[in-house]
Parts: sequence; C-alpha cells; structure tokens
Amino acid sequence: MVHSTFDTSVDFVLEQIQTMVASEGGTLGVPTLDGNSLKVQYSPGVNEECPECVPTLEMVTQFLTVSLGIHAPHVTNIEVN
Repeated sequence: MVHSTFDTSVDFVLEQIQTMVASEGGTLGVPTLDGNSLKVQYSPGVNEECPECVPTLEMVTQFLTVSLGIHAPHVTNIEVN
C-alpha cells in the first residue's frame, strides 16, 4: 500500500505503479506532493530468472509521467530517485 498524498488521482496512479513494481519485489517510498511536484523513491526488486522484467528507474519515471498526465495533469514535475 502506498502512503497517501491526500490527492486521490495521484494516489490512484501511485497504487497502480506500486502494484506493478511489487510484482518483481520493488517498492515505492513515501511520496511527497508539493503543489505540482511529486517526489518518490523507487527501490527495484530482484528477479534472478528474469532480470529484464524488473522495471528500471527510467521505466518507473516514464510510467508515472504518462499515468499522471492522464489522471492528474496538474502534477507536472516528477522526480523519482
């Protein structure tokens, strides 16, 4: 479960991304939403049988950017580290 940002549209996107990364053992840290800026930490998982199945930092950033553009277009600055 993702910690709430108190913005339901952002929380929806974060929950979807968390579900995706969790399938490979990854996690999203506590998000920080400040106006139009979202910061979240990503810890990738490990899949020894399929290392290419684990989403990279760049992939998670891209998924968040696209999904937030659809569901929460007011968030325009996204930082994943």
